[in-house]
Amino acid sequence: MSLPQSLSRMLVTGALGTTALLGSQAALAQQKVDPAKSEITFVSRQMGVPVEGRFRKFDAQVSFDPKKPEAGKIAFSIDLGSTTVSPDADAELPKAIWFNVPKFPQATFQSGAIKAAGPGKFEVAGKLAIKGSSRDVVVPVSLTQAGGITTANGSFAIKRLDFKIGEGDWADTSMVANDVQVKFKLTLSGVGPL
Repeated sequence: MSLPQSLSRMLVTGALGTTALLGSQAALAQQKVDPAKSEITFVSRQMGVPVEGRFRKFDAQVSFDPKKPEAGKIAFSIDLGSTTVSPDADAELPKAIWFNVPKFPQATFQSGAIKAAGPGKFEVAGKLAIKGSSRDVVVPVSLTQAGGITTANGSFAIKRLDFKIGEGDWADTSMVANDVQVKFKLTLSGVGPL
């Protein structure tokens, strides 16, 4: 007994659609950040002088199709004990009044919405959590592609006191400014074409 032709067509179409969907999910699952070619830095001001630091250890989970940004998901975790600023600052930042690394070893970001903002440009809205405090942030991201590699660049500002970074005497913003600029360059593989 053979299936009616219309039912056969529906089954074949469904199977092809499922294969395509699984194939695109597998491609998204293969997206990777190359930490050796990526960086997350920050610039604060101490008594008006810019002070730059970087995080040496971080991880990201990226599931992103530039053609369908609204379906994307991006998650970050940053090891707050991996800062490099200066020997003195590196010894101070893990302490309770700054990052309190023993209690809050990681900062995290989880996207909630991603939207296109022009050719190769996107806005990623989500929650940034540092030291037990969580805030909504919108991160502008620019993508460029060459040789199968995607580079994501962006920067955004946070208020350190929103996250209790620098408590007690260090809450004085005339000593250490409240604004901190966070910059990143991420090198990714497995992202579809722009």
